[in-house]
Amino acid sequence: MSDNDCLTPFGHQIPTTRTYQFHHHLFFGISAEKQRNPFIIMSIGNKFSLQIISVFCIFAVVFILFQHHREKEFKIERLNTQLQDYNEQLCQSLTAAGDHSEPAIASFERRHHMPGLRLTLISEQGYVLYDNTRKDYGDMGNHLQRKEVQEALTQGNGSDIDRRSASTGKEYFYSASYFPKQHYIVRSALPYDHTLTEALQAEQRYIWVALVIVALLSFLLFRFGKRLDRNINQLRIFAQRAAANESLDVEDLAEFPGDELGEIAERIIKIYRRLQYTKEEQNRLKHELIQNAAHELKTPVASIQGYIETILTDTKMTEENRQLFLERSFAQTQRLTAILQDISTLHRLDSGTIAYEFEPVDIYETVSHIQQETALQLSGRRMTFVNQLPSPLIVRGNASLLYSIFRNLTDNAIAYAGDGTTITLTARQTGDYWHFCFSDNGVGIPQEHLMRIFERFYRVDKGRSRKMGGTGLGLAIVKNAVIMHGGTITACRNEDSGVRFVFDIHC
Repeated sequence: MSDNDCLTPFGHQIPTTRTYQFHHHLFFGISAEKQRNPFIIMSIGNKFSLQIISVFCIFAVVFILFQHHREKEFKIERLNTQLQDYNEQLCQSLTAAGDHSEPAIASFERRHHMPGLRLTLISEQGYVLYDNTRKDYGDMGNHLQRKEVQEALTQGNGSDIDRRSASTGKEYFYSASYFPKQHYIVRSALPYDHTLTEALQAEQRYIWVALVIVALLSFLLFRFGKRLDRNINQLRIFAQRAAANESLDVEDLAEFPGDELGEIAERIIKIYRRLQYTKEEQNRLKHELIQNAAHELKTPVASIQGYIETILTDTKMTEENRQLFLERSFAQTQRLTAILQDISTLHRLDSGTIAYEFEPVDIYETVSHIQQETALQLSGRRMTFVNQLPSPLIVRGNASLLYSIFRNLTDNAIAYAGDGTTITLTARQTGDYWHFCFSDNGVGIPQEHLMRIFERFYRVDKGRSRKMGGTGLGLAIVKNAVIMHGGTITACRNEDSGVRFVFDIHC
């Protein structure tokens, strides 16, 4: 059975105009306040989507900048390594040949041609020994303070990414290598022309990839925001109708989108409907209880009134009859007191106004006391009570409520099982529960009445029940007391004869 199977329609019908307004609200997703000024309020779905998109855009920009810097650094490092290798090869070639003259250097350049390359040899003191772009070395000035030269002297190699040459006036990418044994520095440089700029330029494809991802994410978040808005709008409609006590069984609240938010919203509405149904059911039961209580109280009150009225009006009544009427009146007051006490007990169990103290209780000892208290009644009806409980049988519960369970079951069996019957009480422990079976081999209860015997004031045979003096509340008290102790109770017919009550009590 689905969640809706147990629910019944309730509330009054929504007028046609109001229904149209709620449907308009649901499908367009904006309230009257937003229609008057759409800039005042942004839906929570749009807020959520905008915030996530903003965070992702910030992340994308940071990622692009980081990736751009990282790629540029990688390309610079690769170019610098290439120039350092060129410097190393030049030094090795000159050293191997034992010739450091200009013709030897020019010969190496021709063999290892690199377009636009500027090659310079600098002494340890900073003087230019060779340069392939200028031959007036005396006018080129001392290079000792050049950044790449300083780094080469201190670290073995150095570079300067973007510096204008004081000798040529052009911008170069410099890479210098210091060779201490040869007592000179080899510096190679590439001009910042179109070719070098393209070589050092960062790759642009990942920027487009990031932009496409941002666009795709924005679209998906927009779709998600719309679904979120729809769920929230339906919950808002539900809250408005619930506050106004209007009907909730309408088409626009029947289904939600098939996601987690939709499931949560649908369950909230189903729980509310179930609570409403439970509230109505409680009101119905309370109304029936009042009616049944009034009916049950009417009989002893009428009897007491009749007896006392007879005593007051009959002046010729004998003392013996007067005593008899007073005894009957007293008996009816006792029955009236029992009914009121049982009603009070049920009210306390239902409302939970009293915090019952739980303590270790020996069920075997409790049942033994009940056997002693009902011994005369059992003997008068030739009944036997067989207590097969283990001793001791300790549970944690309220002594008064546990007593009422077994006492009411015993009184019920004495009243209705029949003369010469046997009552049997057994128990077995499973995990944290004791499972009890209270049975008799008497006349039993018809099958059609078994499901209702725990209802308040319900009687299988109303005339016989009142004659036996029962209040009609004993089994209702038993059921509520068992529930208070974390268990359940059922009643069923025995295969041969009689009835048995099976219930659990938490240890």
